[in-house]
Amino acid sequence: MKIAITSQGPDLHSQVDSRFGRASSFIVLDTDTDEFSVHDNTQNVNAAQGAGIQAGQAVADLGVEAVLTGNVGPKAFAALQAANVKVYPGATGTVKEAVAKLKAGNFIPPTEPMWKDTGCRADR
Repeated sequence: MKIAITSQGPDLHSQVDSRFGRASSFIVLDTDTDEFSVHDNTQNVNAAQGAGIQAGQAVADLGVEAVLTGNVGPKAFAALQAANVKVYPGATGTVKEAVAKLKAGNFIPPTEPMWKDTGCRADR
């Protein structure tokens, strides 16, 4: 399975970025081969608005089947669902640890967006 993980850095030992739309980068990993590539998300990190939707479309265009992230807002969630990409929120630790948890069946995709309420929706 080809998945995208929000990441704060360029490798599997980087921390999972808790933000989807404004994640530093996305690591796209093939869970069968453990081969991965890194995709920069700079264009959305400082976007005034629409970061989640744009990131959702960009990730879907990478051909992934699922996304592992800390949090995802409703618009990004809808964009990913429209592209038939499963969303697994609640990921923490390193990218490698989060992928291991996914492989072990520790994540269940929700049917609606879930995120920690910070009082600010600008990062969704």
